[in-house]
Amino acid sequence: MIRIDANYIIRYLVNDNEKMAEIAEETLMNEQVFIAHEVLAEVIYVLGGVYEVPKKDISVKLILLLSQKNIQSVEGITIEALNIFVEKNIDFVDALLCAYSKNDEVRTFDKKLLKCINNR
Repeated sequence: MIRIDANYIIRYLVNDNEKMAEIAEETLMNEQVFIAHEVLAEVIYVLGGVYEVPKKDISVKLILLLSQKNIQSVEGITIEALNIFVEKNIDFVDALLCAYSKNDEVRTFDKKLLKCINNR
């Protein structure tokens, strides 16, 4: 299993360095890859903040990537969190917590996160 960092995913999605994008694509399409939530959070932050990619586009691209059979993420909750990220006005880490609240108790003082949890 190969763990990759945010740079790998960003090069693949943005293709701003053709050589690196090709290497990343080869790995992402042909190797067993694990993508941690922390890495996804950084990817989302960079795509939205630096590249100004809309939330919906970020979510769609990452869901397509994570839907590849050779790519794994934590506990299968990642795609649900990406959908919450787009639907609600919360960041990705809060979307993860909202998704986790389906099976676990989540405690917070964050009003937006509480609203997400209570509306599940």
